[in-house]
Amino acid sequence: MSNNNLVLSMHHVGVAYRRKKGIFGDIFWALKDVSLSLHHGETLGVIGRNGAGKSTLLRLIASIIKPDKGEIIHTQGYQASLLTLQLGFVPYLTGRENAILSGMLLGLRKKEIMAKLDAIIEFSELGEFIDQPIVTYSSGMAARLGFSVAFQADPDIFLIDEVLGVGDAEFIKKSTTVMQQKIKTNKTVVFVSHNAALVNQLCDRVVWIEEGITKAEGKPKEIIAMYDDYLRNHAKTD
Repeated sequence: MSNNNLVLSMHHVGVAYRRKKGIFGDIFWALKDVSLSLHHGETLGVIGRNGAGKSTLLRLIASIIKPDKGEIIHTQGYQASLLTLQLGFVPYLTGRENAILSGMLLGLRKKEIMAKLDAIIEFSELGEFIDQPIVTYSSGMAARLGFSVAFQADPDIFLIDEVLGVGDAEFIKKSTTVMQQKIKTNKTVVFVSHNAALVNQLCDRVVWIEEGITKAEGKPKEIIAMYDDYLRNHAKTD
């Protein structure tokens, strides 16, 4: 793939957190050595076990955090948004109020989120419950509202962290369909998921992160097969 459409490149990046452990605490490297590239219009899948550093990677790309070592080069003019469900939801506020707040936290201006509010309410299928406090919602209702708000953000780069598969069966089908449509509109997408079939279906390339290190990068079918073999072998030795 040509470097002319390079959106972002990451070179030997690491991210460290200070953990409280006893009196003194210690340093935990969530990412130790990650290198990758992202090109305009492609969907890059990120796979790896829980705790491998996938969510930290998305927060880096979204510029929410900065690396403690290595280098990230962003092409000028590209805005990345982390599609995080229920961002900033406050239990005692209504669904409508939370939709506005969450949309602003996702980078939309208030007038933009107000213009999109009818579409958010319609897609969430909450009806009159939109004016009830979030604390009265079931987890599925809150997830439907969270997805509906997050989907209305329209950044240059979509960062998707396991948001497909929320709510009931019908809403899962609906949300998956609209995300597939969005991905096919030449959007640049980074997609974190444990669903290998979906990663294989949606992604142009896949990066496998293991224990904070880039283990492999390449065609989805090949990398997923390597990852599956690793999981099977690891299970035998546990």
